[in-house]
Amino acid sequence: MIDPNGLVDFHCHLDLYPDHAAAVQEADAVGVFTLAVTTTPRAWPRNHELAQRTKHVRAALGLHPQLVAERESEVDLWDQYLSQTRYVGEVGLDAGPRFFKSLDAQKRVFQRVLQRCAEAGDKIITVHSIRSAKAVLDHVEEHLPAGRGKIILHWFTGTKSEAKRALALGCFFSINAGMLDNERHAPMVQAIPLDRMLTETDGPFTRTGNRPSQPADVTVVVEALGRLHGLPAADVARMIRDNLRALLG
Repeated sequence: MIDPNGLVDFHCHLDLYPDHAAAVQEADAVGVFTLAVTTTPRAWPRNHELAQRTKHVRAALGLHPQLVAERESEVDLWDQYLSQTRYVGEVGLDAGPRFFKSLDAQKRVFQRVLQRCAEAGDKIITVHSIRSAKAVLDHVEEHLPAGRGKIILHWFTGTKSEAKRALALGCFFSINAGMLDNERHAPMVQAIPLDRMLTETDGPFTRTGNRPSQPADVTVVVEALGRLHGLPAADVARMIRDNLRALLG
């Protein structure tokens, strides 16, 4: 098993574990660079406060598309906090059956998020795109000009051609164990060059064994990517670190 120190978990909901502060401390102690995403701007102050005390954890400012039906008005609060962070997420669109009825509202919020990020410049945005890859990419193309921000497509389940379009738009992808376990998505994952990949757990929404995944469990993803590409896990880990440096640079 590869050492988690120096690995990357670019999408994890640390504030949704039973003990938020302990989850942040643990991610920092094992040395996994962890992006702590939020689902509502009301969660931002506490996430920001805890992350600021660490070397390896950063907080992202989000307004989750699945919450937009009841929280669209919080986009103003999101706006107020944007100047405090370079990292944005979780944001995006969800056209799954449970959330389809709020899709127009989601599009309003996502457009506003992208426009404000474009105005600010240099934001790094982790994006949800369930059953909405085309719509997400249309929004990115229209509202986030090249060079005004960077998109990371989290748990992307679009088609191979949608992945190619995303690559042409300069997007990165954060890959988790669930994507690699799914035979349907394997060809799409294989179409993504390693230099556009980051790793994620999306904990606690994924499981490792019989418990919710934690940032250290990103080792599983690195090893699976190694098997997929016929590379030693240590080489994959180094590439992912290089990708993160390129993204942040």
